[in-house]
Amino acid sequence: MFSKEIYRMSGAVVKTREELIEVARRLFAETGIDGITMNDIAAASGRGRRTLYTYFKNKSEIYNAVIESELNILYKALQDVVEKNLPADIKLLEFINMRLESTKRVVYRNGSLDAEFFKDIWHVETIRRPFDIKEILFLKNILEEGVREGVFKVANPKNIAIILHSAFKGLEVPYIRGMIDSFSDTGKQEINSIIGLLFYGLKKRKYTKPNSINNSQ
Repeated sequence: MFSKEIYRMSGAVVKTREELIEVARRLFAETGIDGITMNDIAAASGRGRRTLYTYFKNKSEIYNAVIESELNILYKALQDVVEKNLPADIKLLEFINMRLESTKRVVYRNGSLDAEFFKDIWHVETIRRPFDIKEILFLKNILEEGVREGVFKVANPKNIAIILHSAFKGLEVPYIRGMIDSFSDTGKQEINSIIGLLFYGLKKRKYTKPNSINNSQ
């Protein structure tokens, strides 16, 4: 009985914290970081200052929590792909598409790349580093699966995972800005070129997408 009560109280604490984070996220997206105070967050949450300061010491701390929460959304989406029972090459392609789409959704639900929410990009990148390490591990696991399946020929999966991760980060801005649209004919060609480069390098040869990818589009 005692343990159930502790569990119930723990769940309530997590729920309250998550609600405060979501309220702060909406306010930051609508008004910007500088335009919002702790009093604004407390009032908008309906929880009061005392409750807010129980969970967060200052606005910087809750801003960090908001960024971490948004990154966790992206992390969960990628984790779902990694855990699927798919051939490694199909899984990697789905990973790429999910990563780009999920990143775009996270950005646009918080304004845009030009929004004040993202103005301190170096701060965002600092908070993002633990997530980057998790993503590199995801990629390493997919590559190792591919090696075991005989799909990939990779001498050092960890190093290649780091390279792929850097390449995917480089695609984020052009994809979010619509310079690469995987749903347009031109965008499909660009994505296919990226996929061809990923699987076959620069040497000239014909690349045929796996059947499940062709059918899905």
